[in-house]
Amino acid sequence: MSPPEAKLVCRNIWKLFGHGAQEFLEKSGGNPTFEQLSDAGLVSAVRSVDLSVHEGEIFVIMGLSGSGKSTLVRCLSRLIEPTAGEILFHGENLLAASDAKMIEIRRHKMGMVFQHFALLPHMTVLANVAFPLEVQGVGRAEREERARQMISLVGLNGREEAYPRQLSGGQQQRVGIARSLAVEPELWFLDEPFSALDPLIRREMQDEFIRLQSVLKKTIVFITHDFDEAIRLADRIAIMKDGEIVQAGTPEDIVLNPATDYVQEFTRAVPRAKVVRVRSAMQPVGGDAPTAAVSAHATIAEAAPLFLQGAERLRVTGADGETLGELRRADVIDLVLQG
Repeated sequence: MSPPEAKLVCRNIWKLFGHGAQEFLEKSGGNPTFEQLSDAGLVSAVRSVDLSVHEGEIFVIMGLSGSGKSTLVRCLSRLIEPTAGEILFHGENLLAASDAKMIEIRRHKMGMVFQHFALLPHMTVLANVAFPLEVQGVGRAEREERARQMISLVGLNGREEAYPRQLSGGQQQRVGIARSLAVEPELWFLDEPFSALDPLIRREMQDEFIRLQSVLKKTIVFITHDFDEAIRLADRIAIMKDGEIVQAGTPEDIVLNPATDYVQEFTRAVPRAKVVRVRSAMQPVGGDAPTAAVSAHATIAEAAPLFLQGAERLRVTGADGETLGELRRADVIDLVLQG
């Protein structure tokens, strides 16, 4: 099977703050040290970032506060101008696009959700969700119909005429998500969208997000500082430190094979059963295939309760229900004890 198409590609992205940043970067050969930047009075927010985001995947960028993750995602949409590099969207370099072209791309091809909901307080839920379509010049009947579809999609039927002040935090964030989806974006940016919510509501919103993605199959760049959230949502994760990506890969790769001491410390407390997929722990079927089945994509933590029903082996199935192997109770116990 061929790999998914790369919808968004970044090459050697830099963002330096300070006078003469671009000229200094060029004169220094394109790869200055922290000391050189400090001596020049410059602050490096993003340093030499290379990444690719594939069609239909959730790509999570994570790191501690100040690591550069939010600056990077704003560079990707050119809300902040990078100092150097290339950002290719469908093969087109966004850094060469005119301001008018970028406005058009953001209006029609990109959706954005931020930590602060930024709902318009004088507008109803329906009007807030329809607002980006109004900016596009879509007629009232069409934009309200599409807005109602998005409101239904995020589970807010019956709240169309409510105002933001009448909604809970989780409901407000659902309105923000519906608003960003109304333009049917190809590329969806979410910058810590759930971090302002209480833990229980945050978990509910993560569940809702997973449900939405199973329906919509969007290409998503998701920013978070919460590793539990990252491993729950991500197809792939990039970990940032001091403006650089120190490791990128699947949650499983990062937890089992940390590339640096920093990544190892970052992932030290994560139970392996929460990230290791069944496909990684399965064995060839020995004898008759077990009756009870589990998806190869499920985590060990998701599969483990099935053994409480007395099974010693579980049949591992692929996307089409075909048998790929079996998962054994003893192997699950070993992995859980390791984690």
